[in-house]
Amino acid sequence: MPITDEEVALAAAGAGAAVVRAMYGAPLERFAKTATDFATSADIDAENAVIGVIRAARPDDAVTGEESGRAGSAGAERMWLVDPLCGTLNYAARTTQVAVNVALRVGRDLTAAASADPFADEVFWTDGDRAHVRRDGVDERLVPSSESRLVDLNLDPPFPNEPDFQVARLLTDPGFAERFHTRVLSTSLALAWVAAGRRAAYVTDGHPWDNVHFAAGIALCQAAGCVVTGIHGQPLHTGAGGLVAAADQETHAALLELIGAQFPATP
Repeated sequence: MPITDEEVALAAAGAGAAVVRAMYGAPLERFAKTATDFATSADIDAENAVIGVIRAARPDDAVTGEESGRAGSAGAERMWLVDPLCGTLNYAARTTQVAVNVALRVGRDLTAAASADPFADEVFWTDGDRAHVRRDGVDERLVPSSESRLVDLNLDPPFPNEPDFQVARLLTDPGFAERFHTRVLSTSLALAWVAAGRRAAYVTDGHPWDNVHFAAGIALCQAAGCVVTGIHGQPLHTGAGGLVAAADQETHAALLELIGAQFPATP
C-alpha cells in the first residue's frame, strides 16, 4: 500500500528527532549565519536525515530546508518545508525546548505536517483535516483550549511591522497582564501546544508564507480548529502579515484588540 504524505512527514520528523536526541550534550560545531544567529552540526545532520526520508518517498517533490535551502522548482506544486531544529539557541545551551518541523504545501494549502518534540518523545501531526499527537505509537486527537491563559510571544526577528507594532510591547500592556500569562519559548513547538490545548495562543510578527519555522505549526493549528490569522485578523499571508494562532474566537479577539492598540488610529 502506498505511503501517505502524513506518513512521510511523521517518518521524516522522527528521523530528525532521533538525530537531535543522539547529539544532545555533545560538542557541536557552529556555523555563523549572522552576528547573533548560527546553525550547528546537529541542525545539519538532522536536516540531512529528514530530507533523506522525503527524497526516498517523494523523489519528484521540491524541498526547502532551513540549512540547505531550496531544491527543485521554485514554482513547484508540492513543496516540503523543513526546519530540522527549531530552537537552535536553546539546544546549544542544553535546553530541551526544541522541535523538528516538517510540512508539505500543495498549491497554497498545507496538506500534511509533523512537529516532533525529541525529548518528550511526542510527534504532533496532521493530514490537513485532523490533528493528533502520537506517543508510544498511540494517537490522541488535539483539542485546543484557552484554559491555561498562557500565550507564547515570539520575540525573535524579523520585525517587519516596526515601529508601529512590537510583540515585546504586549509584555508591558496592562490589558495583556490582566487576561493572560506570558511565555517566551523561542521555538515554534509552542504552536503545536496551542493546537494541543497547552497554550491559549501564539503571537509573532513576520511573514509566515513558506516559512520553515511556522508551516508545520500553522497546519496543526488549522486542522485542530484554532483561529489562525495575521496580526490584524486578516487572512494569513496577506496585508501586514504576522501570525496570531488562538484556541478560540474570544482569545483571538482579545489579542487583536491589544495588538490593534499599538497601531496609529486611522483618521
